[in-house]
Amino acid sequence: MTRIIPIAAAPEVHSEPRFTALPPLSLYVHIPWCVKKCPYCDFNSHEAKNAIPEAEYVAALIADLESALPHIWNRPVHSVFFGGGTPSLLSVNAVDTLLAAFRARLPLAPTAEITLEANPGTVEADKFAGFRAAGVNRVSLGIQSFDDAKLQALGRIHGSDEAKRAIDLALKHFDQVNIDLMYALPRQSLDEARRDLETGIAFGTPHLSAYHLTLEPNTPYAHHPPPLPDDDAAADMQDMVEETLAGAGYEHYETSAYAKPGNACFHNMNYWTFGDYLGIGAGAHGKITSSAPGTESPVVREMRRKHPKDYLAGAARGDFVQERRFVTTEELPFEFLMNALRLTEGFAVTQFEERSGLPIAVAQDHLRQAQQENLLTIAEWKIVPTLQGRRFLNRLLGIFL
Repeated sequence: MTRIIPIAAAPEVHSEPRFTALPPLSLYVHIPWCVKKCPYCDFNSHEAKNAIPEAEYVAALIADLESALPHIWNRPVHSVFFGGGTPSLLSVNAVDTLLAAFRARLPLAPTAEITLEANPGTVEADKFAGFRAAGVNRVSLGIQSFDDAKLQALGRIHGSDEAKRAIDLALKHFDQVNIDLMYALPRQSLDEARRDLETGIAFGTPHLSAYHLTLEPNTPYAHHPPPLPDDDAAADMQDMVEETLAGAGYEHYETSAYAKPGNACFHNMNYWTFGDYLGIGAGAHGKITSSAPGTESPVVREMRRKHPKDYLAGAARGDFVQERRFVTTEELPFEFLMNALRLTEGFAVTQFEERSGLPIAVAQDHLRQAQQENLLTIAEWKIVPTLQGRRFLNRLLGIFL
């Protein structure tokens, strides 16, 4: 039965968030270098024209973590994610050193998911055995396409054969392997998008991400747009992606994420369910909930110094944080919803109240409007975006902004 949750059934609205328990905690580690900057990429990544300052950066990451320990003291860490940039540019020794430092300073859960992003260029894939021995147990490969012409248009440094070799090597060393693909690429047809997807499915990786190529501001693609499929063609590709992956046994659990049952990415799920995460490294973002009394707000967001040179200079002074912002009570509902509404299965009302510290009644009017526009449903105390809500996510989120 679909219904609006009655305000009378919700707790009395209070002015300050009240948390009964702290959310799960993850650690994000940003590696800001790549071999070549792709024209569509707006991430904080910088071309490594020479050897990266690996030893200096590893030492800075460890010092960064130590500076943050008072804010997360004694909280178990359930996942670690090396993102970038291209984390696989790091040596095996660097990853081993970092993970040893994390274990020595954090109560890292024995079953913690430890992910490293990798690109199938040059000989990086040959490091997989070493990364696995160091403790990495999940690899995410930036494949994007198996079509050499499309890879060239995307500015990728690898070809189709290298991509396939990297997947084979990853599956040899890791049980948990994700491959990233993109669709609605320059001059891409529906059949070409289908061939990319079917090639990826054939490897049998337990997780697959399929991203719609978008023109992000301040990128070469935004300044000089390539010839992309029109909206109708892109929508047909999205339908094909969803139907093909469902037929191959993948569950569509987030806007762009698909997994075989039991293989969803915990780290990303923690983002989407408004969990906490400490971000270390150049430009890394973090969100930490505090139970300490007397704070300006129980939820704080931080960003580390963005440019690698600035970050390393700040590290020499023990000054890592470029921006710190306390999330206001009025902002908390949107902060939760902009993440949780990306989930295909939605979220439980109790989860909203646990993670935001607020009763669901604070969002009642906006929920009613979204339901009236057929963007979400509310049933059995669970809030779920409709197919229309998932397709028009910006409109859905805009209601709560």
